[in-house]
Amino acid sequence: MLFDVLSVEPRPGYVLDLKFSNGECRRFDMRPLLRMKPWNRIASPAVFRRVRVDYGTLVWPGEIDVAPETLYDDSIPLDESRADE
Repeated sequence: MLFDVLSVEPRPGYVLDLKFSNGECRRFDMRPLLRMKPWNRIASPAVFRRVRVDYGTLVWPGEIDVAPETLYDDSIPLDESRADE
C-alpha cells in the first residue's frame, strides 16, 4: 500500500521527519542516498533544507525527488518522545 507524504521537517544530519497519509510519523535518513546521483546535488545543508512536499512525495530544487514508497519502507517510526533528538 502506498502512503503519501503530508509534511516534512528537515533535521540536522540530513534526516527528515515525515508525516504520512496513514497518520504515521516516521524518520528517514538521507545520508546513504547523498552519496549517489542525483541526490549528491542536495548534499549541502542549505539546499537540503529546501525540501518540500509535492504530490505526496519530497522534492528539492532541480526536481530531485525520492519515491514515497522508498521514504516509507526505509524509514523508522518516529517516537514522539524522541522527536527532538
